[in-house]
Amino acid sequence: MNLSGLKPPAGQTKQRKRVGRGMGSGHGKTATRGSKGQHAGTGFSQKRGFEGGQMPLHRRLPKRGFTNIFKKQWAVVNLGRLEKLEGDTFNLDRLQELGVIKKLGDGVKILGSGQLTRKITVEAHHFSKSALEKIQNAGGTAQIIGASARPDGGETPES
Repeated sequence: MNLSGLKPPAGQTKQRKRVGRGMGSGHGKTATRGSKGQHAGTGFSQKRGFEGGQMPLHRRLPKRGFTNIFKKQWAVVNLGRLEKLEGDTFNLDRLQELGVIKKLGDGVKILGSGQLTRKITVEAHHFSKSALEKIQNAGGTAQIIGASARPDGGETPES
């Protein structure tokens, strides 16, 4: 057996249809497009979901839900991930350098998923209550970025 002797099983491959190659081919003249009509001409393209003028499915179905345009998009980091990283101080620049955060979005939020066994210092825009507890229980510090911040992770209204 050698590479030049390999071929696919019988019936697996088909010749492609060569259209517009003369009357003798059986696919000449109109090149399988039929005669006249919007499909027959050159440059024909159809919008996605077009149903021949019938109301398309995506317009027949009722609208559902709602999109909150004020939703915050946090870059989320779990404590379990910080536990595995080298170093004991983590700020925005360090997290991006390590590849933990790709897009900053509206800020960084630290969540309490995973175990924390060492003392670390973390700077972030927001902390979940469980993350704050775990960091403090391990002897570390959680610094909230932003002027109007409370130590429990919540934010105070501007006065």
